[in-house]
Amino acid sequence: MNKELIVSSNRHETMAAILEDDQVAEIHIEREHQRGVAGNIYKGRVNKVLPGMQSAFVDIGLERDAFLYVSDVVDTIEEFERLESGDGDDSPADGGEANGDAARPRGNGRSRSPQRSAQRPTQQIEDLLKAGQEILVQVVKEPLGTKGARVTSHASIPGRFLVFMPTADNIGVSRKIDSREERSRLRGIVRQFRDEHGFTGGIIIRTAAARRPKEDIEGDLRYFHELWSEMRGNMESLRAPAVIHHEESLVAKLIRDFLNDDFSAIRIDDRDEHARVLRLVERIMPGMVERVRHYAKEFPIFEEYGVQAEIDKAIRSKVWLKSGGYIVINQTEALVAIDVNTGRYVGKRSGGLEDTIVKTNLEAAKEIVRQVRLRDLGGIIVADFIDMDDRKNRQKVAQAFERELRRDRAPSKTIQVSDFGLIILTRKRVRKSLERQLTDPCPYCSGSAVIKSSSTICYDLLSEVRKIGPELNGHAVQLRVNPDIARVLEQEQRGVLRDLERVLGRGVTVQPDVRLHHEQFDVMAT
Repeated sequence: MNKELIVSSNRHETMAAILEDDQVAEIHIEREHQRGVAGNIYKGRVNKVLPGMQSAFVDIGLERDAFLYVSDVVDTIEEFERLESGDGDDSPADGGEANGDAARPRGNGRSRSPQRSAQRPTQQIEDLLKAGQEILVQVVKEPLGTKGARVTSHASIPGRFLVFMPTADNIGVSRKIDSREERSRLRGIVRQFRDEHGFTGGIIIRTAAARRPKEDIEGDLRYFHELWSEMRGNMESLRAPAVIHHEESLVAKLIRDFLNDDFSAIRIDDRDEHARVLRLVERIMPGMVERVRHYAKEFPIFEEYGVQAEIDKAIRSKVWLKSGGYIVINQTEALVAIDVNTGRYVGKRSGGLEDTIVKTNLEAAKEIVRQVRLRDLGGIIVADFIDMDDRKNRQKVAQAFERELRRDRAPSKTIQVSDFGLIILTRKRVRKSLERQLTDPCPYCSGSAVIKSSSTICYDLLSEVRKIGPELNGHAVQLRVNPDIARVLEQEQRGVLRDLERVLGRGVTVQPDVRLHHEQFDVMAT
């Protein structure tokens, strides 16, 4: 698969698009005044401990307190105290295999026998944390809606080849590195550096480290060693709540985590950003420096490569399929609902209804996964495919959906509900979806996407006049309404206006007012 990274950057925002075979697959946005907090490490203060929920609220200096589960605290308090005091045994525990790049050991990383773990009593949040206590936490999930950030005490800082975990003390190796000799070589490099520099903390060796020279691995280790020394100094000097470590910029994160030989080009329109990326790529993957290119045209880079058109489509609910069918995507507070329709596609003369439905569903399965990635949808996602009679066809669509989902880096699980033609997907949500980042709720309809019909407002007006009529004391009445309602009262709903006059026993003056919302009206005695 051919990939490209397209970066549009200015003083106000940076946007990056990942193209897969010339099709936009992912969009990432970072705005100067709305920089995300996921990955940041804070010195926080516990505000409230909730034994009933086995969790705590931690003040990290944001608008809302962060949420900390007991599972994200267990076994880390003792380790934090040991690291902060600078004493304790810093020799690594051998073993502790990492289950892939994203894996990280829970607790302090020391290996325990199953018998010992089973005998250990379950720890309660009230025994681990107290209100007013200071604690080091890392944001793992951005604040979303009315919810505060989700944090953990199991901090981890990724590099290009390694992941550093201050609260662990073992060395793990990605299981994707299957050579015993290579695993041993990489562990040896890390052990030697730790012994020579008195470097505490756990290390996971990422897949990208395979067959890399010793200098590259030690480069990450030196960076972590200096960073942790700086963070410990900040922990001692700064008062909670305070930021101890800022996550890297958007483009640096993308290159650090995703850059590989599949990328044929990295195109950047900002000269300063281009220079920064050149330096970064030269350090971590010098063989790809020539693929970093500066886009110098005046014409916007996102327009040039068709990215802007995809962004504009991604904030609409309806997505057309090439066959003429379409899918409708609706985000709600509880879940994302996706509906599949045949639309203008009526199939071929040689095929039957089932063939038409299967073709539409297969095309929709591919597009749904692309839209999920493009829009960065998370939580519970329910895809309602068109009903199919043949069980084999239902299985065929489910397999196509699963196959496309393998391209997605975000952790997810799927469940097929065969009898109803549904596929339910749960996808990890770390930050706001693309729509939530680029749009605001409509101020006119308060985000509901509907307003009362003109007829409904006319009937509401009649009901209101009946309620307050006796209080008007025989005065003349003026109705101040939105111009659209004034027109309806004088035309389609003229009967309502006559009923108003009959209820009041006198004539009614209708006064259009463009300043009034469609649903607003005033009944005034004159």
